[in-house]
Amino acid sequence: MSENFGSPSQIQPLSIGNVVSAAVRLYRSHLKSYLNLAAIAHLWVLVPIYGWAKYAAISGLISRLAFGELIYQPESVQAASSHVNLRLWSFLRIGFQVGISLLVVYFGLAIVGGIVGVLLGVVLRIILGTTGVVIATTLAIILMVVILLLGLTWFYSRWIVAEVPLAVEENINGGESVARSWELTKASVFRIQGIVLVAFIVTLPLLFVLNYIPSLFLIGLEPGSAIYSIVYLISWIGSLIGGVLVMPFWQALKAVLYLDLRTRREGLGLQLREPPSQDFR
Repeated sequence: MSENFGSPSQIQPLSIGNVVSAAVRLYRSHLKSYLNLAAIAHLWVLVPIYGWAKYAAISGLISRLAFGELIYQPESVQAASSHVNLRLWSFLRIGFQVGISLLVVYFGLAIVGGIVGVLLGVVLRIILGTTGVVIATTLAIILMVVILLLGLTWFYSRWIVAEVPLAVEENINGGESVARSWELTKASVFRIQGIVLVAFIVTLPLLFVLNYIPSLFLIGLEPGSAIYSIVYLISWIGSLIGGVLVMPFWQALKAVLYLDLRTRREGLGLQLREPPSQDFR
């Protein structure tokens, strides 16, 4: 039985905390099925191209399942996967499009941040003299980091639900799904940045234990040595487990956010089709 997340006819715009807590409840109430899908997705990553497409598609599948629960039209994994399987390569296209776009944004922001940081450093050195070199350098680095973080999270917030329209809506392709995300998020960017920040903080302890700490042990070890290989394997397994545990939460978060954005801009009026049953393997 689906958990009661609120009647669709009574859903109000959600706060940052509401979005994150709804995602947590979805994750907890469907923990087993979501984790199974996440584990399959991460195993598919080991297969180039086709496996990457399967990973992207299963990510969208989790969001579709979560969205169905939110609007009281739950689907089985088999039923929902038939819709997603038909759009396998479109999900891969979205992953590449958003990934490359963020990479271009990163380099652009790094250049802008570097120029602004250098100019700030020069001005402060002129004003403060040689005694202000450390202060000028520190402020320049901080400014560069702030520009990078705010800029990247701003653009990521515009594309955060890029795959969800493809997973949920009819008659839409990968490019249109990305454009749909850009359109839906344009009036809510700062709120979405807050949601991303809070969600990251929620998952940080888990990532720190499974991803970051094992990597720290590699520092100081000689690459190619037996102990290095063992620690590297442990670090890789920890990162894999961390990815499996975190992925469903983020995909559920995207489903909640997508519903909230559509509620704000368009009202509900959303309908999932009844696809033929097909196993997702």
